[in-house]
Amino acid sequence: MSYEIIDPSLEPRLNEFGQAVGKPVAGWAARQRLPDIVLTGRTCQVTPYGPEHAAPLFAAYAADDGRMWTYMPFGPFDDADALHASIMDYQDNRGFHTFVILAEGRAIGHLSYLRYDLANGAVEVGGVSFSPALQRSTVATEAQYLMMKHAFDHSYRRYEWKCDQLNGPSNRAALRLGFQFEGTFRNAVVYRGRRRDTCWYAVIVEDWPFVRARLEAWLDPANFDADGMQRQALKARS
Repeated sequence: MSYEIIDPSLEPRLNEFGQAVGKPVAGWAARQRLPDIVLTGRTCQVTPYGPEHAAPLFAAYAADDGRMWTYMPFGPFDDADALHASIMDYQDNRGFHTFVILAEGRAIGHLSYLRYDLANGAVEVGGVSFSPALQRSTVATEAQYLMMKHAFDHSYRRYEWKCDQLNGPSNRAALRLGFQFEGTFRNAVVYRGRRRDTCWYAVIVEDWPFVRARLEAWLDPANFDADGMQRQALKARS
C-alpha cells in the first residue's frame, strides 16, 4: 500500500532565465551526527549500543531459526562475542551508528543510522535486526518511529530505507511506516554470494508532519484494547 503526499510548496519556481528551479532552503547549514541519547516511548526505549547489550541480544536472537538473517549482510552468530565484534566492525569501519531496542528493560533487537550525508541532511535507517519477540509488534513500530523522529527533530531533511527487492516483509514495512517508494537500483549489491536489486524508500521533511501524525495516532493507547490488540491497523490510515 502506498499514498501520495501533495504539497504545493514543492512546485518548482522559475529563475530569472525562466528555468525551473527547486524550492529555496533558507539558512541551510550542514547537520551534525545525531546525538547518542536514549529515546523513550510508551512501549520501549531505544538506546545507544554498548557491550553490555551483546549477551541479551544474542539470547533474543537465539530464538530465531536463521531466517531473520537471510537478507542481512551479517549473522547468524555463534556467540555474544561474535555479535559484539560484528556490531563494532560496522560501527568503527562502515559508518553505522547502532541503537538497541529495549522492551521492559530487555534487549530484543538493534538497528542503525548509516550513510550519513551531513551536508544535505540525509540519513538511512538500516541493519534492522529484530528478534522473534520483536517482529510484528507494537514495540517494533514505536522503535522505528522514535528513530525517525530523532532525525527530524534535529532538522534532517531526508530519512531513507533501502532493502532487497525480494525481501517482501521489509518492503511492506517501509510502506506501512509511511516511506515513499522511489525506485529500484538493479545489480546494486552482491552479498552472500548473490545479486541484490535494491529498493529505495524515503520520508522527506515535507512528508514528516503527515507521517508523524499517522504513526502517533496508531501508537495512541486508545488504539489498543485491554489485551494490547490494535483497534485500527496502521495500513488503514492513509
